Amino acid sequence: MPKSLEELQSLAKRVRREIIVMIGAAGSGHPGGSLSAVEIVIELYFDFMHIDPKNPKWPDRDRFVLSKGHAAPVLYAAMAEAGYTPIDQLNTLRKLGSIYQGHPDMRFIPSLEASTGSLGEGLSIGLGMGLAARMDGRPSRAYVMLGDGEVQEGQIWEAAMAGAFHKLDNVVCIVDNNRIQLDGFVKDIMGIDPLADKWRAFGWHTIEIDGHDFVAVQDAFREAEATKGKPTCIVAHTIKGKGVSFMENNPKFHGTAPTPAEVQMALKELQ
Repeated sequence: MPKSLEELQSLAKRVRREIIVMIGAAGSGHPGGSLSAVEIVIELYFDFMHIDPKNPKWPDRDRFVLSKGHAAPVLYAAMAEAGYTPIDQLNTLRKLGSIYQGHPDMRFIPSLEASTGSLGEGLSIGLGMGLAARMDGRPSRAYVMLGDGEVQEGQIWEAAMAGAFHKLDNVVCIVDNNRIQLDGFVKDIMGIDPLADKWRAFGWHTIEIDGHDFVAVQDAFREAEATKGKPTCIVAHTIKGKGVSFMENNPKFHGTAPTPAEVQMALKELQ
């Protein structure tokens, strides 16, 4: 279902509105890191991944694992727009019994590839998917999105070693490098720079991009697909809360829902 650049940009704005509305309706959630990941998730679901919403368990499909599961609203909005799940239920986010749980849960949405949110585990899951695809002779690729605060987890680097050792060139790790985590700025809590150099040192083909530039994102995914013999890490430099001025680069909105008045202000900016 490839789309034009204009269609992707329009869809990104719509998804941002859906994120604001659903988190506002829930009264809790994580707007900042959901908004920072929009272009990458949209590019995967609407332009790059080989998937079929009408046949979500197609064996040869590509997989996406949102390891930073607290950013579930961006995944839910993208999946709903793609036809996996109902759009008219997005505003039941975090409600008892809703399919849209606070973190992605395969018990509620079987078309999810993994239940995530326990940080540090997603890359290991994605590497397992990549290894299984290679053993089965399937063309499937696995895409895993990490948060930059999540990269502080030791399991990430165990997985990084394993991915390079097994030459899993069908696995792509995307780091949503928005520079803010739960308690503040990443550099003040436990700095991770030089991030790209670390991934290169662990044996990964590494690309740095503006994570809000669709053309750069497209080029990076193409380069990853063409890279053989090693996995790829895309360090996507993004803005926490992208698209809403009072949320951008504001640690408060890592895990604070907008008030009703802030929802209206944000929606006005996202027209």
